[in-house]
Amino acid sequence: MKFICPLIVVEDIQRSRNFYENILEQKIKFDFGENVTFHGDFAIHLGSHYKGLIDEKEIKHGGNNFELYFEFDDVMQIESRLKENGVVFIHHTREQPWRQNVLRFYDPDENIIEVGESLEHLAYRLHKEGMAISEISKTIYMSNDFIEEAVKKY
Repeated sequence: MKFICPLIVVEDIQRSRNFYENILEQKIKFDFGENVTFHGDFAIHLGSHYKGLIDEKEIKHGGNNFELYFEFDDVMQIESRLKENGVVFIHHTREQPWRQNVLRFYDPDENIIEVGESLEHLAYRLHKEGMAISEISKTIYMSNDFIEEAVKKY
């Protein structure tokens, strides 16, 4: 068996497409009308269609038990764009215990979205702040080799 992608059920496919395409800048991989798959391999599916596929069982939104995770190194820039578009935040940019900057918010159907800086960027940022590679390794739980490569990358 091979896992393919998470699929989230949405009430309005156009509203959700606008959110993911224009606000989060995701590119469409496949468009089947009531089902759209984005590069990065997650999909949205129109609730009224999906409900028929699951024998008319109730679809519940806003469970706070699942999130889609994205990476973008300038988390503050994304936060500004989200504010401009009236997105409801769970929390604004904050530093996790391992020092990664992240923020969480809801999509139009109350699914949790997290955006965090990549671990490569985090390693680079901490190194730029003067932290030794061995200390970065202990802080972000990644190998010295990973950190050295990340520092070179940026």
